[in-house]
Amino acid sequence: MHTDSLNSAPGDDLLAVFDRQLRQNAGPDGRSTRVERVGRVVRQVGPAPAWNGIIWSDLTAADADAEIAAQVRHFASLGVECEWKLYAHDRPADLGRRLLTAGFEAEPEETVMVAHVADLALDVTPPPGITLRPVTDAAGVDLMTAVRDAAFGGDSSSLRERLLTQLAEAPDTIAAVVAMAGDLPVSAARMDFHTGTEFASLWGGGTRPEWRGKGIYRALVAHRARIAAERGYRYLQVDASDQSRPILRRLGFTPLTVTTPYLLRP
Repeated sequence: MHTDSLNSAPGDDLLAVFDRQLRQNAGPDGRSTRVERVGRVVRQVGPAPAWNGIIWSDLTAADADAEIAAQVRHFASLGVECEWKLYAHDRPADLGRRLLTAGFEAEPEETVMVAHVADLALDVTPPPGITLRPVTDAAGVDLMTAVRDAAFGGDSSSLRERLLTQLAEAPDTIAAVVAMAGDLPVSAARMDFHTGTEFASLWGGGTRPEWRGKGIYRALVAHRARIAAERGYRYLQVDASDQSRPILRRLGFTPLTVTTPYLLRP
């Protein structure tokens, strides 16, 4: 496990550790992708449906527009969708406006929340009648995407392909689970393990509307936290929506910063 922690770096705060481990020194999320450090940005590139985008940048008012234009040209040449993952503390302060001017579209902002795994309640069990099924194959992925479609709407085909690729190429980097009420998938979530860091990240927590408020989401957080603890990860991180933020606060997560995805479609 990475040793660049708060205890070993007294002059740093958690945001600096987060930036360094998950952004500046990010690794690729699969065998088909690669992380490139070009100019003043760190980006991931790979063939669709892999995630392509800017993970970290270190820009100034003088060079931001030129760097944005260079990235627009690069991803346009690849013919893939690009996401610039902008954080509230990124510079220059008007980077979001500059991205909009360059043709990016802003998605709803999310709150980056972090918890120490050791501080979380790990003994939470699912409510009566709910069983947890690990996702290890295409059938499990289909259950996950069925929940996502019911919870959020939209098209999950790209997500399905990414999950299948991750399970095939790097199964040790993901832990996914579906909550079942009999044969009906009612909630689903996954966790990514960031090798060489102290962080695991929570994604995709969604529950069918009629099954919300029953403690299933809380049980899925605890289930993943137990796995993270077993693997020696120190922190759990999640990009929280307005809906999940108050739940995560009650579970022991604290806000770290705010992130806004800026998308550029080919």
